[in-house]
Amino acid sequence: MDKKLLCYTIAGIVFTSILGTVSHFVYEWSGGNWLAGLFTPVSESTWEHMKLLFFPMLFYGFFMQFCLKKDYPCISFAYPLGILAGTLAIPVLFYTYTGIVGRNYTVADILIFYLSVIFAFTVVYILSQCAKTGNSLLPMLLVLVFAACFFLFTFFPPKLGVFMPPTSGSNSPQ
Repeated sequence: MDKKLLCYTIAGIVFTSILGTVSHFVYEWSGGNWLAGLFTPVSESTWEHMKLLFFPMLFYGFFMQFCLKKDYPCISFAYPLGILAGTLAIPVLFYTYTGIVGRNYTVADILIFYLSVIFAFTVVYILSQCAKTGNSLLPMLLVLVFAACFFLFTFFPPKLGVFMPPTSGSNSPQ
């Protein structure tokens, strides 16, 4: 176990968890500022809640990669995969458990966020230690596509369940 990578990973979990938790309220605190809405949830939809992990982890990733790229050349491949894995874990876990129990519970929704953060950084930690660097172009492009989709769908959400704010008794996070 590499202590340096482990320390940065734990710091990333803490940073992303704290910033993600705080960012849940930023759009409201900003008075509905459109710029805040690009990076933080503007509604209670599952899609908007995926921003809680995506952007804080993305911001921390610039720092982590800058500090560790020399010692861990695989981090440029691992980090975008971690972001994607953690971000996608949120709707997968949410819709799986709400499909089984028939409704959502706020405590479970919050736990899903934290579990997804831990999962995302575990992916980064494991893949950063690989002996052979992977091609990081595709994972980075996918992260950019996700960011563009977050920006676009903040203001023009498709009429699909994942983009809809909750209604009474729905399967959307609260």
